[in-house]
Amino acid sequence: MENRPFAALGQPVSAVGIGTWQLGIDRGETDPDDAAATLQAAVETGVNLIDTADVYGDGRSERFVGRFLATRPKAELVVATKMGRRVPPTTANYSRDNFRLWNDRSRENLGVETIDLVQLHNPPNELIRAPHIWDLLDDLVAEGRIRSYGVSAETCEQALEAIRHPGCASVQLIVNIFRHKPLEEVLPAAHESGTAVIARVPLPEGVLSHNHRRDTETDLPGPVASLDAGWIFSVVPDDVAAQAAREFAGLCRELVPGRAQPVQVALRWLLDQEGITCILPEARSPHQARFNAQAAALPPLSAEMRTALTDIYNRLIRAHVHDHW
Repeated sequence: MENRPFAALGQPVSAVGIGTWQLGIDRGETDPDDAAATLQAAVETGVNLIDTADVYGDGRSERFVGRFLATRPKAELVVATKMGRRVPPTTANYSRDNFRLWNDRSRENLGVETIDLVQLHNPPNELIRAPHIWDLLDDLVAEGRIRSYGVSAETCEQALEAIRHPGCASVQLIVNIFRHKPLEEVLPAAHESGTAVIARVPLPEGVLSHNHRRDTETDLPGPVASLDAGWIFSVVPDDVAAQAAREFAGLCRELVPGRAQPVQVALRWLLDQEGITCILPEARSPHQARFNAQAAALPPLSAEMRTALTDIYNRLIRAHVHDHW
């Protein structure tokens, strides 16, 4: 597993991490032993960054991670969580008292005194621009409650605003083979400033074979809100998405040596983008965790393959998604 610098932490993180929202969601009960087995499989491949949030299953995901950490006290794992979605994200609610309350709860769930990375969880623009929010986060670092902080952003504008703050260690946002907008400004700005970029939803939801949200999600919000959540099929017509997926699969067979699956090639494309620190593919089982990690072992994609993927995006996907976020 390749490791990449994470300047604010002073230690490298694995290029492939693991997100844990799926281990704590309320739609189905995940067995604690199954959750531990999935995390263990990821760590065995070299994954050392585990991403969670205080609202995933109302803390259930954090508690799964905390139990896992307790069995491996000497493992050099990096834990990232999020806060700010337990109440409506307003200036009044983003207060010193609430920041400490949320932080206390997450530290208890995780079983740690200091959390490696705490990310504001999709805050609105006005809160990212508010100077006092950054002061409160600096205080959490000064008090030893957290090692670093960042922003999990919905839009490129929000990510760029966060990167402008010197104390912001990382931004997390959606980037994948059918979501190219961050390549224009966000990744160059992050690379120049030394800000880590964590890519969530690294596989376009509902389009490639790992994702079944199209069939299982019955209560989607409006199209733009769905797009912000990563569900590009909410704005890309079915026939267009199917054509893009078919063309991509054909390119994988034609231009990628070996027998790499399209999902792994999509992850490899993301790892090849300058400025990406870590990607967070979904893993619901040990097999899936190992499968995702294998993408890091693939050689970088050829220039011909990268050009062909850009063509698919520009020709089929761009008009539907690019200007939304």
